[in-house]
Amino acid sequence: MHMADALVTPAVAGTMYFCSAAAAGYSIKKVRMESDSRKIPLMGVMGAFVFAAQMINFTIPGTGSSGHLCGGMLLSALLGPYAGFLTMIGVLLIQCLLFADGGLLALGCNIWNMAFYGCFLGALFIWKPMMKTGMSKKKIIAASILGCMLTLQCGAFSVTLETLASGVTELPFAAFFAVMQPIHLAIGLVEGLITAAVLLFVYEARPELLFCHKYAKQAEGRCSFRKTLAILAAAAAVIGGGLSYFASSNPDGLEWSIARLTGSTELTSSGGVYEAAGAIQQATALLPDYAFKSSESALGTACSGLIGGIVVIVLCTLVCCVFKFFRKKKSA
Repeated sequence: MHMADALVTPAVAGTMYFCSAAAAGYSIKKVRMESDSRKIPLMGVMGAFVFAAQMINFTIPGTGSSGHLCGGMLLSALLGPYAGFLTMIGVLLIQCLLFADGGLLALGCNIWNMAFYGCFLGALFIWKPMMKTGMSKKKIIAASILGCMLTLQCGAFSVTLETLASGVTELPFAAFFAVMQPIHLAIGLVEGLITAAVLLFVYEARPELLFCHKYAKQAEGRCSFRKTLAILAAAAAVIGGGLSYFASSNPDGLEWSIARLTGSTELTSSGGVYEAAGAIQQATALLPDYAFKSSESALGTACSGLIGGIVVIVLCTLVCCVFKFFRKKKSA
């Protein structure tokens, strides 16, 4: 559901940059109050996992469309809403700059649509209330599916509102809404099942890594923290470096919806701001569209998955150091 620059005007893009920046600033303030240093490697590894998982588009049967994991609900269920949101920003930033996935002008929109709802609404209004009466496998499955479906619906609706505010006449609001919401409901269901599978593994391995873990009925895990982290890191490497090659070639939910109304998966735009944003992405995108430049080699996809994951880990670690996240507080 990465929006391209052509879908938004500079005014709408600037507004969404401001909203996303405000949420990021608040998240930084909240995370700096935490003192669990184990979240630093967990942020990096789970950021890499989400990056890799987003490379795998799964087919939505009978539609000609595909979808991919957004990851906001998954990250917030592990890291909490604030650290999860910041991790998602890192993933989306790397995708935008290194791989030209999603427009630079539209980055604020993509952060809001794909990260804000999953991390804040999903964690604080779905995950936390459901776990307060006792965390269990059934509740993890229910919260994952419900959270992903509802927050993805919010994200899809935001896309239609942003194009409406931008005056994109090729995408009439009512018609765009009518195609966007149902397809993303199906995508949200699949994402919920994937999210539930990952969280159930963590629940069995190290339940204290989950957000609201104090309500868990299972007190002890079967794996050490390092082993759990190693398994998640290995999964990210396998997904990004191998399984991503088998991703569906069908357009994702947003592209499919646009094509249903316009006959093409992309819209065009012109103007100095769009050209400047495009020039920056062209200069920074080392592996545009997750491939070597001027090459369709499968090795480009594998390298993109591995390199992207490593860069996300490094970025998350650097951010934690710069903002002094998770440092132990001195006792009074």
